[in-house]
Amino acid sequence: MLKFKYIAIIFLFSAVAFSRTNIYVNQVGYNPKSQKIAIIGAKGDLKANSSFDVIDSKTNKTVFAGLIGKAQKVEDWNLGEIYYKADFSSFEKIGNYKITFKIADQIYESASFSIEEDILAKRTISSIVHYYNKQRANTSEELEADKNMLLFGSTKRVDVHGGWCDASGDVSKYMSHLAYANFVSPQQTPLVTWSLINTSEAIPEKLEQWKIKDSLDSEAIWGADYLMRCLSDEDYFYMIVFSYFDKNPSARRIVGLKANSVTTDEYQSAFREGGGMAIASLARISQWKKYGDFTSKQYLDGAKRAYAHLLINNAKYDDDGKENIIDNYCALMAASELWIATNDNFYKEEARKWAHTLESKMSDKGWFRTNETDRPFWHAADAGLPVVALTRYLKKENDNNEIKAAKNVIKKALEYNLTVTNNVENPFGYARQTFLFENKLKDGFFIPHENETGWWWQGENARLASLATAAIEGGKIISKKDSEKKPLNLYSSQQLSWILGCNPYSVCFLYQFGETNVPYMYSNYGHGSEKGGISNGITGKEGNPDGSGIDFKMDVDGNDEWRWTEQWIPHSAWFLQAITALVENKN
Repeated sequence: MLKFKYIAIIFLFSAVAFSRTNIYVNQVGYNPKSQKIAIIGAKGDLKANSSFDVIDSKTNKTVFAGLIGKAQKVEDWNLGEIYYKADFSSFEKIGNYKITFKIADQIYESASFSIEEDILAKRTISSIVHYYNKQRANTSEELEADKNMLLFGSTKRVDVHGGWCDASGDVSKYMSHLAYANFVSPQQTPLVTWSLINTSEAIPEKLEQWKIKDSLDSEAIWGADYLMRCLSDEDYFYMIVFSYFDKNPSARRIVGLKANSVTTDEYQSAFREGGGMAIASLARISQWKKYGDFTSKQYLDGAKRAYAHLLINNAKYDDDGKENIIDNYCALMAASELWIATNDNFYKEEARKWAHTLESKMSDKGWFRTNETDRPFWHAADAGLPVVALTRYLKKENDNNEIKAAKNVIKKALEYNLTVTNNVENPFGYARQTFLFENKLKDGFFIPHENETGWWWQGENARLASLATAAIEGGKIISKKDSEKKPLNLYSSQQLSWILGCNPYSVCFLYQFGETNVPYMYSNYGHGSEKGGISNGITGKEGNPDGSGIDFKMDVDGNDEWRWTEQWIPHSAWFLQAITALVENKN
């Protein structure tokens, strides 16, 4: 009898869970004039013209009522929910709120959120800076090991102390990784450095007002100093300081990295392997006239040396011996920053050369080619970087023909992002993409799990924030009318809202914000999950090689939950760029 009682309880719980209606919302908040969309997910059809309410959290009174949108399904996800948009964009009053929806006598509530000017930047930048400060590889164990670091396959030792631990589960330090896979190399430590520099320069008055500029600048200089220590006597950057996931700090080595943690002496960074963004960071910060362990002149001289070296040796460092689009946009960033810093005609011509190369990768449909073939460019972290690199280049370019050519590419890229995202029912507005799978073009929500790395796939929150950044920055350049900006603003808003909880799992991936976070993850030397860090996020269904379906797991047998829950430094770097662009967009 007891056994059957337990079965009955489980059945009742399952039935209640199955019948539940969920309200998915950005759990941090919205700017007053931004587009504001929550999603109602129901197990069955809701009545046409049903209304939802926005409730003031303080007074518990209804301050706005609106009608839900049409029913939508995401067939690919197979989550058993029908989705309805709850659009409250016209409600602009500052305050704290929640959304409610009534079915029969049952009232369902969303997580709380706020409406406030510059809310995402004002509330989160200080925490992001805190996150990077806590990610510093500055414990006594790390400093002692990294000041006398052995190169793999050599007896040579160098000082590469500083920088940031890469993830909440990995205390290694990367310019990039996955270099051996050629087409998916992410930008890691140099991207963080450049993003901090960019925010400091883009919204200095706001940072001063919020009393976080000094700490942000300090973090940027910390990153630049590490890049200088990683610049070898031979003028290339050491790519990786690898821990081998060993608690013993003396196990650390400077390495190149292949699948399954196989290490090599191929530790020289090509443009696409962190070299380009490292050059861009050093060139840009050299203009600050403030510095840490190196002078402004040393920053700039280092950037020049590294750029000259890669012009000769880059293809040799590329694992397949061929430059592709990732080299192109990283080199464009490097040349553009050197041109801005020096006003030298040599770098002007270099920037234009790389811009032309990137422009040549644009397909007729609007997606970029990875190389000379028809393999579309897709990226789990830096999908927006080609457009962002072009927008940065246009900060300096003054030739009308060059400007027109670059703007045309930006326009085509952004229009295609909107098209591929909206060509299926997609109530959350999740940024979709085009990729090659089994030699056929395919559009999907998530990256293919069967790819050139042989093993690597994870949540794509950095990709979403990078595309949001591209939409905001690119939109400033190509859109003059509000009607033209609206689709891009909605697109960018929905990517950030997904990260902040408006997703089918109601998880806010920005740690210690919102109502639901991933579990804490411990790492060596006292590092681990920190407030302001962003977890990897949601993926395609595990076991689906094309990345179809949807998956998110908090806890997995075999410790594979890192694919979803681990914090990774590029996520917060791209999120920082996006929220910075939102503030700058209004000023």
